[in-house]
Amino acid sequence: MATAPSRQVNKSKNSNPSPPDQGRQELIAALNEDLRREYQAIIAYVVYSQVLKGAQYMSIAKELEKHAGEELKHALIICKQIDYLGGSPATEPMPVKTSAVAEDMLKFDLDNESETIKNYRLRVEQCEALGEYAMAEHIRRILVDEQDHQIDLATALGKDVVDVTDASQRG
Repeated sequence: MATAPSRQVNKSKNSNPSPPDQGRQELIAALNEDLRREYQAIIAYVVYSQVLKGAQYMSIAKELEKHAGEELKHALIICKQIDYLGGSPATEPMPVKTSAVAEDMLKFDLDNESETIKNYRLRVEQCEALGEYAMAEHIRRILVDEQDHQIDLATALGKDVVDVTDASQRG
């Protein structure tokens, strides 16, 4: 009785990834950038919450302490998703800007939150394109917090919330 020839699947790391694998690798890389941004936010919120001075900043300083804890939860969620996809989570934060001027620190945070929101909106699209719908839902929940942070910071600065949506994404 003849046996069918066995098929060998080349899983060598040197082989070119197939298109779905390439999409997953791109998602891992993007999530690692998001994770680095979460680390950055944790550090910034911890430091800024403690160094903001002046009665006008006491309320937002308490809010920043709360934001630091939320950013840690986000980092844990993103780290878990990277691991699920077979990637290695990043360990280095994005650079943290500092200033002796309280308003500048809040502006740095607002800019970072706006960038984070823009990136997480793209991440939801990437996840859904790969059929990773549960992961997209995790990121949507993170987006809710990030938009709340953005509103808190914009309000503290007396600014309107920045529209981070590309014109092509608007209806």
